Amino acid sequence: MAGNPKLIDKLYIDLAPKCRSLLRAVTDCAEEYGVRPYLVGGPVRDLLLDLSPFDIDVVIEGDAVAVARAAAARVGARLKKATRFGTATVSSGDCSIDLVTSRAESYRRPGALPTVRTSTLGDDLRRRDFSINALAVSLNGPNRGKVVDPTGGLDDLKTGVIRVLHDRSFLDDPTRIIRAARYEQRFGFSIEPETLGMIKRDLDALSTVSGSRLRRELERTLREARPEPALLRMYALGILLAIQPGLSFGLAQAAAMERLRLMNEDSLAARWVVLCWNAAAVEIAAICSRLALTRGQCDAVGALPVLRNAAKKLARDCRPSEVVGTLSGLPLAAVAALACISGVDTARRQALDYIERLKHVRPLLRGDDLIALGVPTGPRVGEVTARLREARLDGQVKTREDEAAMVQAMMAEWSPSGVG
Repeated sequence: MAGNPKLIDKLYIDLAPKCRSLLRAVTDCAEEYGVRPYLVGGPVRDLLLDLSPFDIDVVIEGDAVAVARAAAARVGARLKKATRFGTATVSSGDCSIDLVTSRAESYRRPGALPTVRTSTLGDDLRRRDFSINALAVSLNGPNRGKVVDPTGGLDDLKTGVIRVLHDRSFLDDPTRIIRAARYEQRFGFSIEPETLGMIKRDLDALSTVSGSRLRRELERTLREARPEPALLRMYALGILLAIQPGLSFGLAQAAAMERLRLMNEDSLAARWVVLCWNAAAVEIAAICSRLALTRGQCDAVGALPVLRNAAKKLARDCRPSEVVGTLSGLPLAAVAALACISGVDTARRQALDYIERLKHVRPLLRGDDLIALGVPTGPRVGEVTARLREARLDGQVKTREDEAAMVQAMMAEWSPSGVG
């Protein structure tokens, strides 16, 4: 295929100004070093699908770190990281470009990180996960815009096929199993039959992957604009169960994930609660441990037994103070998940009311006000504040005067003379 400069022009049009400047610096510095830079992988795929690329990945047939260092100096960008594998990241503002020295990889065992050696662009593309990601576009020189396609990725893009590059692909990196389902559903493609057979054959290899890698790969799925189709596919193929018993995803969870999106609840913790909703109590701690969930995520997922009991209580109309008493102390992400996943409209409505309104309700009178009214310092102040909040939640008091009168009545209960 001859060069297609218009493809690079389209890339620059899609990029934010800082990314355009940074990519030009990378390309110019590579030219000065006498090496060839190529846009590779997902950005090429997205460009050819007429989508805006998420990330910019550049392979250099030469010293990528030297090019990155020179480009960063030229535009005042940060050289964010450089490793012994010949990789570096230059960043400016919200824009980052990953530069990699073209390389080949081998794997000592399933799930292990790769052993890397410098190699050609062709070898670099053949080490990748799927044919649609094994594409490169020349960024400079007479072949500017030429697509390099050693594995038939262009044809697979046209026909909408997810295909691995060799029989051991999922054994080399089992996280590719998760990516296969994600890409299939994101693009509306189909996993080709041989690749699908390899997924089913190699599901057990997921047990060899570290928990943190599995969590990151699952969270890439959870961050999708619409994660539901990919999660449903992963459940149907047995991927979620192979990752960890207790993970499931059915139609009720899909509806809950959509409701989270509609209420602009984008916390990963809430999505983890939905994903773990059907896990048995004995499975919850194992999920948190195996997948190395963050502390906040573990707190939210760990609240599931209490949360499910709360859903039962809220299935009937409750006084606002009862709603607060039921949900207070639970992580807000967990309550957000409840507001989306409960099968009872009443429970969902009351949980949402807690998030939006009830949890913010406080008495108008503060501690100093109560002491000025004669409430003794110490535990009594907390007791009165709690009772005032309940009364305010339930509409029994509305003004400062109402609250003051209630305080006087409580003090009268404590002492016949009305003195606390």
